[in-house]
Amino acid sequence: MTPAQLAAIHQAAFTQTRPWSASEFSSFLESPLCFLVTNDESFALGRVIGPEAELLTLAVHPVTQGKGVGRKCLEQFERTAQIWGAEDSFLEVAADNTPAISLYKTSGYVQISQRHNYYEATDGTRRDALIFRKSLIS
Repeated sequence: MTPAQLAAIHQAAFTQTRPWSASEFSSFLESPLCFLVTNDESFALGRVIGPEAELLTLAVHPVTQGKGVGRKCLEQFERTAQIWGAEDSFLEVAADNTPAISLYKTSGYVQISQRHNYYEATDGTRRDALIFRKSLIS
């Protein structure tokens, strides 16, 4: 997927917070620490630094949400992170994003912290971020 395609899916999926631009995706993809996995109408962008992977964003186009596409993409992200040497995976998610939180919890992620007023919503209000961790070692 091109940065423009990534930005289009991100914009469709993230309607409550500011979606990322094509130039932001380009910047991440230029980093040797970052990797991208895609399937159908979804993608996961991550990076690995030492033994830690960070899921920077996971976006599923609304037309395919709720059909297991996000779960497959998350699993693909985890396998790729392991190949890159990651032993643990971390992510942040908006505290009011219940579908994503459900996906992460049922995929073995455990909440380890919270950042108050981290995300700015499109209506100008602030939302907390929940920080999750999962061991990638079997």
